[in-house]
Amino acid sequence: MSRTAVILLAAGSGRRMQGTVGDKVLAPLHGRPVFAHSAAAFIESGVADSYVVVYRDQRQMMELSAYAPTPSILVRGGRERQDSVMQALAVLPDDIAHVFIHDCARPLIRPEQLVALHKIVRREQAVVLAHRVTDTIKEHRGEGRLRTLDRSCLWAMETPQVFARDLIVRGYTTAARRQLALTDDAAAVELLNQPVALLENPHPNPKLTTPADLDWLEYLITRAGNEGVRE
Repeated sequence: MSRTAVILLAAGSGRRMQGTVGDKVLAPLHGRPVFAHSAAAFIESGVADSYVVVYRDQRQMMELSAYAPTPSILVRGGRERQDSVMQALAVLPDDIAHVFIHDCARPLIRPEQLVALHKIVRREQAVVLAHRVTDTIKEHRGEGRLRTLDRSCLWAMETPQVFARDLIVRGYTTAARRQLALTDDAAAVELLNQPVALLENPHPNPKLTTPADLDWLEYLITRAGNEGVRE
């Protein structure tokens, strides 16, 4: 029976947001740290057999450990996001077949989405939570020249991103060999010319980046709770 692991990325999320928040994933959100919301969603979904929590430093590790799911392996992150992912992949148990990779600065993932992603990855080998781009996007080609991109083909990537374990390992190994800088995990799989399925997310799943995002996230959580009560 195949087993599934979740990599929860907290390393790299500790930059101060304009001097007001010391660590994004430990910032209070609706009564608990941002990190705890992601962890709770995965626990409720039941998709994972084990977890790897990637932390930035010893202080962050101590605070995250209070909210980390069990069983968890705690691993110190690398200089870049892809370094952190590779270090997490290296400590996965041998029997892990599929891997969720999630940026914990996105605390609004839902358990039902995780279940849906888990079903898809066992069929497609690679799947990403994403949403359609609704703005008009233009490419700046220099000297004031613009090119309008076809937004019907454009998707904004989110996390979690989920892969067959051997596929994502080969992708990141290829990226390291070519010394490529990647901005998401699906880019590593793209290097192998492997198709990546998209699961459209109809719900907001913003990434915590600025202090204003905390107010927005708080509103979204409160609204979702109120809608649940009305149902």
